[in-house]
Amino acid sequence: MNLIVSHHRYRLAFGVFLLLELVVVMSQKRPQEDGKARPSEGNSPDQDKRRRVPTLRNVVQEVMKLQSVQHLLEPVLEPLIRRVVKEEVELALRKHLNNMKRNGGKEVNSSESRSLQLQFLNNLSLPVFTGARIEAEDCSTIKVAIVDALTGQIVTSGPESSAKVEVVVLEGDFDGDEEDNWVVEEFNNNIVKEREGKKPLLTGDAFLTLTEGIGLVGEISFTDNSSWTRCRRFRLGARVVDGSGGTRVREAKTESFIVRDHRGELYKKHHPPSLSDEVWRLEKIGKDGAFHKRLSRENINTVKDFLTMLCINPPRLRHILGTGMSAKMWEITVEHARTCVLDKRRHVYCPPGSQQKSGVVFNVVGQLTGLLSECQYLTTDKLSETEKIEAQNLAISAFEHWAEVISFDDEASLINICQTFGDEDHLGYFDGDLHSQGLGLESQADLQTAVDGFLVQRKVADQAKSRWTKVFSVLKWFSIKRKVKEKFLGLRYGTGL
Repeated sequence: MNLIVSHHRYRLAFGVFLLLELVVVMSQKRPQEDGKARPSEGNSPDQDKRRRVPTLRNVVQEVMKLQSVQHLLEPVLEPLIRRVVKEEVELALRKHLNNMKRNGGKEVNSSESRSLQLQFLNNLSLPVFTGARIEAEDCSTIKVAIVDALTGQIVTSGPESSAKVEVVVLEGDFDGDEEDNWVVEEFNNNIVKEREGKKPLLTGDAFLTLTEGIGLVGEISFTDNSSWTRCRRFRLGARVVDGSGGTRVREAKTESFIVRDHRGELYKKHHPPSLSDEVWRLEKIGKDGAFHKRLSRENINTVKDFLTMLCINPPRLRHILGTGMSAKMWEITVEHARTCVLDKRRHVYCPPGSQQKSGVVFNVVGQLTGLLSECQYLTTDKLSETEKIEAQNLAISAFEHWAEVISFDDEASLINICQTFGDEDHLGYFDGDLHSQGLGLESQADLQTAVDGFLVQRKVADQAKSRWTKVFSVLKWFSIKRKVKEKFLGLRYGTGL
């Protein structure tokens, strides 16, 4: 019906075209006749009127001329116009059919008050290498779910909740339309197959079965990189292959990503990095590159070294990397380094002259965590800005006198030690009247002298052994004095009887 209407429109348009041509010819004819009549000024008005009115003969001649022109132009113009009309009609039909297909599923679903789609619940861990297992962020398993597109809720019941799903590889530039929608044919046409003579592009268990609407992707990996595709990137897709009960379930797709050859994994950046990782594992620092060489010359070889310098002297670290590292690159590198998981150890440095009653407490990379003041541990949130600056300077000094730094397993161990040495009740069982008994043991003074001697006297060589020997001696002396007191009290009690 539409084609018939288009044909009639074409005939009508052609007739209008001929009529316009006739009008133009007639309008051109009249000035010529008027021009010929102008020299005879003596003619009467009636004669001029008769001359301006065309005769039937002239009209017939003009029509015959136009028909001749029509016979000449029609064989040329008609195929051109037909082709243009045909192309426009075909384009309109295609758009109409596509809209019918896309809206058809929506109409069915709207009647059922539900529109279903698959969805990847977590992002992929990047970068992806050939031969390596494809995982989600934090090295977790990739999850796929079937959800209600209208509510966003996972479908936990019905046949669709236990459907069988296949994971496929898609072109990286497959986006669908403006609403991120597509038909089945579009999805299937963007599935990437392996290159000729190569293994299947995706190897492993590419099928999974949903349980209450959620499924876990098994161990899968790529056998080829993505450099040979049209956009040099891939996507993972998921589609229902069985169990939908005839209901249209829209497919899922991930964000696009690059798949690199497994040889590049040797230079892979770690997320998060570890303290013992070489410094080039950080973002924007390439192995054997300019930044790597600059850091190596300053003895910054590991992520721990990098973080330590970042905590105690960030301007110097920035200067070492130089102007070749832009501000944006610097931010990316520092942000990556700070994701490193630190251990729980705490280090204490008491400067000379403090009588070991005050000092700075910092973690494994020199980050300030608190202060010791009169055997009391104060965390950084309880310090003033001035105290923080002084503590930071002490931390810098601690790395210059590392042999005098004392380490603890964690913050709890440090707090327990502080409470033990800060509590004077442990000296209470030394009776003050022991001095009058001639035992020659001045408990508190002698013990404090011994402790001070242990903490203050430090040598460059064999310092650790010397300190622990003194600790053992103090504890042994402490035990002997206690036994002496018990013996003395026992004798005194016996005398009283």
